[in-house]
Amino acid sequence: MPGPKKDPADWFAKLLAEELQFRLALTEVQIRQLWDHYQILLRWNERINLTSIPSGEEMVVRHYCESLFFSAYLPVTSQTISVLDVGSGAGFPGVPMAILRPDWRITLLESHQRKAVFLRESTRDLPNISVLARRVESVSDRFDWLVSRGVDARDVLRNIPRVSCKVALLMGQDDFSSIQALPDIAWFDPVRLPWGDRRLCVYGEVPRETVPRGTME
Repeated sequence: MPGPKKDPADWFAKLLAEELQFRLALTEVQIRQLWDHYQILLRWNERINLTSIPSGEEMVVRHYCESLFFSAYLPVTSQTISVLDVGSGAGFPGVPMAILRPDWRITLLESHQRKAVFLRESTRDLPNISVLARRVESVSDRFDWLVSRGVDARDVLRNIPRVSCKVALLMGQDDFSSIQALPDIAWFDPVRLPWGDRRLCVYGEVPRETVPRGTME
């Protein structure tokens, strides 16, 4: 007699549990939401270039685990915050962040129109996500945090403090060294990603005394 049919997401859930153990725990609902996004990403990636990382374990670790780890260490003090994910691309880190913290309001910013269509399609069941198909220079709203990965850090920081006084970046150690001494940003101690490649989660903010009048939250 054949055994019970395995859920195709079993390997995905097992991999997340193994890679994130002792760091954060996900509910069954969250795992299913991440899996659903992964499935849509694979289908769309056949038509438009959303990611060059191959499907399977490498994609799960590089995109989903890194984004979840990055989100878990974001130094926030309030339960509900607004976040702008600059150059969201395939939805990282914004989509895993929204799934991990459904009480946060996440806006995915993507100027590439077809990628923006993908983001809308892949997040239609996540009520705390909205999508803006424009460049960050044209954003007039303010957010509690600006986050990004894969976008030149200096392009992101040019919008501090106009769009937000706080910034979080997923980046290489050498790239962080090139911006660490920039004026007007106070950086927290970076958190090293546990998957090698000298990659860091870096978090910073504009000191209150240097923020121009009228730009504080």
